[in-house]
Amino acid sequence: SQEASGQGKAASGPAPRRSSPGSGDLQMAFPLPPGGVVEVGAHWIHGPSQGNPVFQLAAEYGLLGEKELSKENQLVETGGHVGLPSVCCTSSGARVSLELVAEMASLFYGLIDQTREFLHATETPVPSVGEYLKKEISQQVTGWTENEETRKLKLAILNTFFHVECCLSGTHSMDLVALAPFGEYTVLPGLDCTFSGGYQELTNCIMASLPKDVMIFNMPVKTIHWNGSFREGTFPGEAFPVLVECEDGSRLPAHHVIVTVPLGFLKEQQNTFFDPPLPAEKAEAIRKIGFGTNNKIFLEFEEPFWEPDCQLIQVVWEDTSPLQDTAPSMQDAWFKKLIGFLVLPPFGSVHVLCGFIAGLESEFMETLSDEEVLLSLTQVLRRVTGNPQLPAPKSVLRSCWHSAPFTRGSYSYVAVGSTGDDIDQLAQPLPVDDSSTQLQILFAGEATHRTFYSTTHGALLSGWREADRLIGLWDLQSQQPRPRL
Repeated sequence: SQEASGQGKAASGPAPRRSSPGSGDLQMAFPLPPGGVVEVGAHWIHGPSQGNPVFQLAAEYGLLGEKELSKENQLVETGGHVGLPSVCCTSSGARVSLELVAEMASLFYGLIDQTREFLHATETPVPSVGEYLKKEISQQVTGWTENEETRKLKLAILNTFFHVECCLSGTHSMDLVALAPFGEYTVLPGLDCTFSGGYQELTNCIMASLPKDVMIFNMPVKTIHWNGSFREGTFPGEAFPVLVECEDGSRLPAHHVIVTVPLGFLKEQQNTFFDPPLPAEKAEAIRKIGFGTNNKIFLEFEEPFWEPDCQLIQVVWEDTSPLQDTAPSMQDAWFKKLIGFLVLPPFGSVHVLCGFIAGLESEFMETLSDEEVLLSLTQVLRRVTGNPQLPAPKSVLRSCWHSAPFTRGSYSYVAVGSTGDDIDQLAQPLPVDDSSTQLQILFAGEATHRTFYSTTHGALLSGWREADRLIGLWDLQSQQPRPRL
């Protein structure tokens, strides 16, 4: 089933705004002693308030604490922006004034808010969010009166915020994100929160309500045959319009199939996954909508080197600027796309930092060994702390959402050349415009929700949408109410 990040996306406090990379709504949590978990997939409830069905379910199942459930928490307006770091370090080990970071954050997120105002504009000054931000920043720079060193530092801080926004949008570059539809993404109020036992607590509760033996796992689907008349021996005398063919040779006849695979999988496999092929309009929508990678890298330490109240360590790479297009070799510079490290709550004697990295650098990181990643990030931390003797992490764990064959990335964004109409096109059931034919293939998942794409709540709502579509069809056919699960 499908999700969202961050995206991976980041919003209040140190929490990335939209769900962190996930294979759809697949949640992966790795146990840490004693009983803690780290989320390799979706991490936060983004916008935990009454309009968020994930929050509502979590509250109903008793999975949240008093603070998360408080009215105060639900009313916080984050605007979808990341909170300020506890500590900001440069790549040469200097501490950056948090006042300067706050000044650049105010500038950057003020411009991000401006980009949302082009939603209903007849035309935009530039095609992408990135180009708009850079154009506006270039104008701002001309008015800066500080010395050259401070001006360069301010640009380096802004460059980090560009990388943060790439993590939020699940993209390699904000130049790939379309400006006109950017404001259609809806940020819900509420201070982002987590599940103490991982997102898996929620999926376990949902699954507990299902009848036993209705879920089949570890059975990859090879092809969905549709618009046919398929007969199987287990259902003599009945013809089905859909047949799901699995890689192990199993054949599952069906009246309806709801497809929730990640968009990255559809981009790679749509030509062989559907028989007959998808209509040209839907295939084109799949091609046009953006889908990127946002990964997490967890580092476990024997002892914390950070202060007890530290929540987020931001890293600023000196001599970088969003106004300069540099392309150093991936091998030497992939880690410069890291936005910093989130400090996870300690699990007894276990201390963990979580780094976020998006884009092609994130995909390159997946090709490296654990040892290479550990070595590179040990060197990074020694540089930014100014402590060449800093003990290396004792272990590393990372997500690899791009190389995972059933995800091929993390979550969707509206790319240059696409609009929200493409999202609606992807969500359109098949066959199209044929009232005499029952709904055969329906589409759900984060990439099919026009205003909540990239989030777990968008994925959940899309699943409910398609369930309601089928319930409505069968209610109409039977002319009597049917029980709703």
